[in-house]
Amino acid sequence: MMRLLFAFASVLVLCASRQHMAVAQFESQAHVLLPGSRFSLRLAQSGGAPTRAFAVGPGTIVGGSLVFPADAPPARTTLVATSGNAIAVRALRIVAPPRGSVIAVASYDDGIVFHDLHTFAMLGTLATGGAPSDVAALGRHILTTDTDGAALTSIALQPWNVRAINGVPLGDEIAADPPLHAFFVTERDLDGKGGVARVSADGAVRDAVTGTTAEGIVVDDRRQRVYVADVNDDSVAVVDADTLRVIARIGHLPRAFSLALSSDGTRLYVVSNEGTMTLFARAGRVTEVNVASRPHVIARSADLPFPDGVALDERDGRLFVTDEEANAVYVLDPRTLAQRRILTTCKTPWKPALDAESDRLFVPCASSNEVDAFDARTLTRVHGAPFPTGGYPLAVSVVRP
Repeated sequence: MMRLLFAFASVLVLCASRQHMAVAQFESQAHVLLPGSRFSLRLAQSGGAPTRAFAVGPGTIVGGSLVFPADAPPARTTLVATSGNAIAVRALRIVAPPRGSVIAVASYDDGIVFHDLHTFAMLGTLATGGAPSDVAALGRHILTTDTDGAALTSIALQPWNVRAINGVPLGDEIAADPPLHAFFVTERDLDGKGGVARVSADGAVRDAVTGTTAEGIVVDDRRQRVYVADVNDDSVAVVDADTLRVIARIGHLPRAFSLALSSDGTRLYVVSNEGTMTLFARAGRVTEVNVASRPHVIARSADLPFPDGVALDERDGRLFVTDEEANAVYVLDPRTLAQRRILTTCKTPWKPALDAESDRLFVPCASSNEVDAFDARTLTRVHGAPFPTGGYPLAVSVVRP
């Protein structure tokens, strides 16, 4: 995880010397936080003097983390650190939980950053105490991963509630299953391999090994099948949603990384996350697989520099594929995978999200800390985009409670 190194003594020092410097390290750079936020506070002993910290206002320090209750009212909190003769402060602000329709951005450095759906204004950050790599919504419920830890964060909107769900190691991508009222989460490392977890509405977790290094995921809620991209097995596992048993495996898909599925469950799109300028020394591509009966390849795209994420627009017949090397979104024909157009976007585009209701394609750009937005019909950039968000954004979800 990328963390902010914050030297308290550089903010405010009273009678400090070079031998007595208070230093802290935070998991979140955000200053405008939402109730239920938590982030690690790492204090270093300097010059032989211990460093101590305490909060003035809402929030308590528990087990090395600064924690705000989920029902904390809007307020200001001052975090104070002392070491020897040095004293320093950092101001934080707690704001009211978001209401109405919002954009939730999984920011690897900061947590879940909420934006107004219409103006893109930043409403506040829920620091989760981990490193979110994905975010998904099911009704008013939102789930996010900690790709460096073993806990999910569950968020409820209107009324606001935040809770941790433990037991999901190195969670990576999330897919919602409305008929089951559950989420499915890939686990990059489960028992030395990789797997998938089913998270029920009550927080119960059940998981199973699917292959090596599970990354991408998509759910066929008609047939209750879950497709899991096992990137280091060069395959996609087909999993029964009820038993979590692997019922089939689609092979010969180099570095299967991201997935999209047609609404009728017959066509699976698989992104091979490879690049000629990487250690793989092979161009990436997209493969279309017919999964209506016995899986077989229908089409393959041309070579791509370093493709990453994928989103399917069935209404207008387009497949959007992000490329982290070209800083582009490829617009492909979903039947032939022929390239129709290239959209230039911000740096290191990751997992795209198509919101059919607003006709917008959202593209989180990890290296520029922005989210780009395009009109899904005209493929022109939306006014106000790209807009700034948290550090290293990887995924976007539009939430309408």
